[in-house]
Amino acid sequence: MERTFLKGCVAYAEAAVRAGCRFYAGYPITPQNEIPEHMSVRLPEVGGHFLQAESEVAAINMVYGAAASGTRSMISSSSCGMSLMSEGISHMSGADVPAVIVSVQRGGPGVGVIQPAQMDYFQAVKAHGNGGFRLLVFAPSNTQEAVDLIYAAFDKAEKYRKPILILTDGVQGTMMEPVVLPPQLCDEEVAAKKEAQMYWAVRGVKNGERHKIDSTHRPDHEGHNKHDADIYEAWKRDEVLVQEYMLDDAEIVIASYGISARVALTAIKRLRAEGYKVGMIRPISLFPFPFDSFRKLDFNRVKGVLSVEMSIPAQFAEDVDYALQGKCHLKTCLRSGGEIMTSEYIMDSVRRMADELGIKAK
Repeated sequence: MERTFLKGCVAYAEAAVRAGCRFYAGYPITPQNEIPEHMSVRLPEVGGHFLQAESEVAAINMVYGAAASGTRSMISSSSCGMSLMSEGISHMSGADVPAVIVSVQRGGPGVGVIQPAQMDYFQAVKAHGNGGFRLLVFAPSNTQEAVDLIYAAFDKAEKYRKPILILTDGVQGTMMEPVVLPPQLCDEEVAAKKEAQMYWAVRGVKNGERHKIDSTHRPDHEGHNKHDADIYEAWKRDEVLVQEYMLDDAEIVIASYGISARVALTAIKRLRAEGYKVGMIRPISLFPFPFDSFRKLDFNRVKGVLSVEMSIPAQFAEDVDYALQGKCHLKTCLRSGGEIMTSEYIMDSVRRMADELGIKAK
């Protein structure tokens, strides 16, 4: 497979098309507009359908309807647009309808700023709608990883019959870098994927078995909620993804995700050259969160953890704190309001932490 040079959002859209996505509905919002733009061109080429809705509320319900037919469907938005879709996402989860959602974060709260941020962690991981449901949430740190996660997300969504969220940000969505695109499913493969969903999907077959796709259609509602809880526990066993980097001798560990973690890699290399023993834990799955990666650290050696994210107030840091259970010192390194995390900013925070903990460069 050849490498090609693509903008992040374009690569996300192309990965979805190649994975068999044949329906997309959305509404324009910076910084993810290249996703619907690309979909508007590509989907007709492969026999799919693109709709620009009148709002995010309309768009998510269009995706709900298309996905309920067994068609591989996707929607994307950013921050305040995702808020408008929360009711529809909750309905889809309650009705066991699979789809892929891409959230390209900008600054908030409210309309906020159009510049990149990581201020939607709580929204994505804790409360994407009413009813206590959860989403599988994956957070790539580069375009290739995002492409691979989106391509695989359609299979996972159908496996669990739940929406899946890919959480990225305005830096990754608008930057260009080389990427190897996955193979495109042929028409027969796409049709076979859809046919495999016919045991539950709305088929429109006269005199056939009636399939009701509705979050209120749960004859044993408590039992269905228990079924969902079992799925979430299965995710904790089977779907945890994490990168553990240079932890064998680390005295300070950086905890970060997405674009901030990518920046942290450069900071770690430069700090190592200065003699600081620094490593990193990068959750790729934000739910389920890789708690075990933190809890298995050797706290006789690891003296501090620095949680790095582009959010003020801190959000991701709360899960890091829960993972550590008070076993070592925790500090935050934060940017916000469209201010991009830099390696120098992280390095200064690590040096200050080292001084406070009495750790000397060796």
